[in-house]
Amino acid sequence: MRYSSRVKPISYLKANAAAVLTQLAEQREPLVITQNGEAKAVLQDVASFEETQETLALLKILALGQQDVEADQIKPVTEVVARLRAKRAVT
Repeated sequence: MRYSSRVKPISYLKANAAAVLTQLAEQREPLVITQNGEAKAVLQDVASFEETQETLALLKILALGQQDVEADQIKPVTEVVARLRAKRAVT
């Protein structure tokens, strides 16, 4: 996606806030807001924001897992399953 086609000055946002919000929800594409000719903010609909946050959380989990592998802090799956089954049998 090219963000250059989705750039508006802050004055446009001020004058057309309701239309901008409707457009964001319908198109689900972010809008870059400029101030004095410089990009200052990115607006996006809530659903897209939530999806982005979920994706970032998954990527963080993957990165943490990779760090554990690199630090050799891993256990065989059979050992983990056995431990979980033993815990379940106790409770």
